[in-house]
Amino acid sequence: MTTQRGTEPTDRKTLVIGGTGKTGRRVVERLAVRGLPVRVGSRSGEPPFDWEDPGTWEPALDGIAAVYVTYHPDLAFPGAAEAVGAFAELAVREGARRLVLLSGRGEEGAVRSEDRLKASGADWTVVRASWFAQNFSESFFLEPVLAGELALPTADAVEPFVDADDIADVVTAALTDDRHTGRTYEVSGPRLLSLHDVAAELSGATGREIRYAPVSLDDYRQTLAENGLPAEFADLFHLLLDGRNATVTQGVQEALGRPPLDFAEFAGKTAATGVWSG
Repeated sequence: MTTQRGTEPTDRKTLVIGGTGKTGRRVVERLAVRGLPVRVGSRSGEPPFDWEDPGTWEPALDGIAAVYVTYHPDLAFPGAAEAVGAFAELAVREGARRLVLLSGRGEEGAVRSEDRLKASGADWTVVRASWFAQNFSESFFLEPVLAGELALPTADAVEPFVDADDIADVVTAALTDDRHTGRTYEVSGPRLLSLHDVAAELSGATGREIRYAPVSLDDYRQTLAENGLPAEFADLFHLLLDGRNATVTQGVQEALGRPPLDFAEFAGKTAATGVWSG
């Protein structure tokens, strides 16, 4: 791919891995609005992409110039760094030199994946994200919100929840503008919130009571098991409990020249969609 500084690639496609997920589908939408060709990387895509089946990787990379790399279920899981490294090396060999990796703040396993991706020789950008505000509306925590009780193992820990729209804007900029090459952006929301604060914001936005009920990690692991989810998800709460991410970062401002969206704004616009109406 040949681009000038600050210009967008238009001759070849961008592969968006996880293109139906929280950030991926938003990136797909933004690229499409710009008239840029995009391929959705998913098991149901054409051609399909599956992290667990390396045989799907090369066909998905055919004709691709840039890739948004998201790993499922999480970069902190065993085997993630090896898979991301192998994929990145293949992508570069196939001509997809621009790779933008969605990473996690404070995750040692995620850093290993970052290092493996950088070692591929790609023109890389890393976007390290705080916990998504959309976790309360599109995935893990939606059912608890609907039930009116957030039973989670976070004690009084705080987190600067980041809006997935901000992440998508940063990723899209990194995919289409080479001024972001070689940069690591730590993206967060503009303020720290405890789960008590989150419950209050959600209560105000929905007009009904939503409360926070702290539980132990062991109890939460049992809840995950009962719902058929990996118990390893509970380990990610250590990232909140030990305070390593209890700071606001400036990644959105650095990448986009504007402040990030506040959780209250997320709650208001999401409540208006009716997703929390039950």
